[in-house]
Amino acid sequence: MTEPSIFTRILNGEIPADIIGETHRLFALRDIAPQAPVHLLVVPKSAEYRDVVEVAAADPSLLAEMVAFAGELAAEHTEDGDFRLVFNTGANAGQTVFHVHAHVLAGGLTEKSVGA
Repeated sequence: MTEPSIFTRILNGEIPADIIGETHRLFALRDIAPQAPVHLLVVPKSAEYRDVVEVAAADPSLLAEMVAFAGELAAEHTEDGDFRLVFNTGANAGQTVFHVHAHVLAGGLTEKSVGA
């Protein structure tokens, strides 16, 4: 049996986090190691999918919800609504938590890579 991901543990209240929004299937929080002035994470409440490729193949409507929620968050948390949406897929691409999630980055972005 695998251990629950950090996101599942946050959702279950086991680990504190700055949760800034929620829908029926998603929640959003501030990244604890921000790579930009605005660095939010959009995470499905279910840990069913490890990465964006899996969610796109199995539940494209969930992926569409993630993208739409990211846009709503960017509109709320940035001056102009502009943002970068990043999905790391695989350990060699910087993914460290294998519970699909999107990084919403905005405000003074650099070319730094985004982890997790």
